[in-house]
Amino acid sequence: MRRTLLVVLAAAALTATALPASAAKPALHWGLCPADISSPVLQCAALQVPLDYRNPAGKKISVEISRLPSSDPAKRRGVLLFNPGGPGGPGLTFPLTWASLGAPASLLAEYDLIGFDPRGVEHSTPVSCELSPEQLVLAPKYAHNREEVAQASATAKQIARKCADSASAPILPYITTANTARDMDQIRAALGEAKISYYGLSYGTYLGGVYASLFPDRTDRVVLDSVVGPGGVDVTTARRFGEGMQDRFPDFAKWAAVRNSSYGLGATPAEVTATFFALADKLDRHPAGGLDGSLFRLGTHSLSYQTFSFPRLAQIWQALLNDQPGSAQLPAVNADQSQRSTMISVLCGDNAWPRQISTYQENVAHDRAKHPMLGGSAANVWPCAHWAKQPLEPPVQFSDQGPSNLLLVQNLRDPATPLSGALETREAFGNRARMVTVDQGGHGVGLPFLNGCGFAAVTDYLVHGTRPATDKFCGAEANARSLSEQQQQAADRLIDQLRQY
Repeated sequence: MRRTLLVVLAAAALTATALPASAAKPALHWGLCPADISSPVLQCAALQVPLDYRNPAGKKISVEISRLPSSDPAKRRGVLLFNPGGPGGPGLTFPLTWASLGAPASLLAEYDLIGFDPRGVEHSTPVSCELSPEQLVLAPKYAHNREEVAQASATAKQIARKCADSASAPILPYITTANTARDMDQIRAALGEAKISYYGLSYGTYLGGVYASLFPDRTDRVVLDSVVGPGGVDVTTARRFGEGMQDRFPDFAKWAAVRNSSYGLGATPAEVTATFFALADKLDRHPAGGLDGSLFRLGTHSLSYQTFSFPRLAQIWQALLNDQPGSAQLPAVNADQSQRSTMISVLCGDNAWPRQISTYQENVAHDRAKHPMLGGSAANVWPCAHWAKQPLEPPVQFSDQGPSNLLLVQNLRDPATPLSGALETREAFGNRARMVTVDQGGHGVGLPFLNGCGFAAVTDYLVHGTRPATDKFCGAEANARSLSEQQQQAADRLIDQLRQY
């Protein structure tokens, strides 16, 4: 994947289609945000960008941008652009959400906080594969054998065909990470900035890494939080969900065992783990209340993203143990058509996935043994195995060539973007990056209610430019900071958005 020839060809092609830093900036007309975003302090504007950067004078699409202006213009040093992940996550309200969760006053003074809906999403020329409600649950079912992999392949093929037959089909090949990074550079130019700072979560770390690779000299301070591997959201990253579940689940097992008198899930972590497999097997054989073993596994994984979701997860298990499936409400799939269709387009447009079903059958057999909790789902067939078109360009390659201004922050036990992928990205960037690793479970480091050491590393860099001289380790912290009711609601919305399926 990192062949030198591809690096040279990709860099030459992509830079040639980028908007020069000195180009005349497009006009932005700031005003009220779309009607579904009710905020008196957030401003919004629409920016026209090329659909295909190889033909910049051709068809244009719209990218919607938001701005939370600096609280003290006299101290303003620039702009801080956000991406909350996905791919396909809407970002217009993210600056306001992040600020409301406890961002320090000094940071709110230093920057205009900039959000945007990536191309294809919600207010930015939305696309739709016209998926059914069942197809919006994008993750494949948990497969126990080769036959069930073949069944998942048929379902994935139906999703791919819907995309290929949709009215959005002509646009979908251009909904990629590289093109979104080029849109970011158009945003930079429209804002009149020579450089941008950036904070990306989850998939947003890959988007930030691509931007820093295509436009290294236009980056200021870059924070990548909960780091995807350097290949982006490819078949390897999909399989890593199984790894992440195995890394994270022991935290819940310990938590539940201590509270066995309340929930009855097991008096030891081993007993809680046995309860997981017993419930999964039971629901495999006898689905209840619309919940089968596969959805139970996915829901458990989803609710492991943050420790404050553990009580909800324990209550769901308790209801299932007591044969009360009506009380076992897993998180609803809250992604709309544009978000899911964008996610599929990015997954399939960034990388060429294996096309042979036998490959997935072998992967499932391997991962079901190595990561039995979720491996049979994560390694199963995704729609990209049947995608109609091959990617228009090779993946962007990360390298150590460029300014040393990247800060990676990563939990040890992340259920969605496990440590292994972060280490690969850290290696790929070499001396361009430093990494802060936190002894914590869950998805997300740079949020103020989690680990104080990890959050301080993020804010010290963004506010003061202070980045660790070498990679750093943050120890576990027993007591997380309490949140107000309003902050808890904002945190819940954010975590719901970060869940991948």
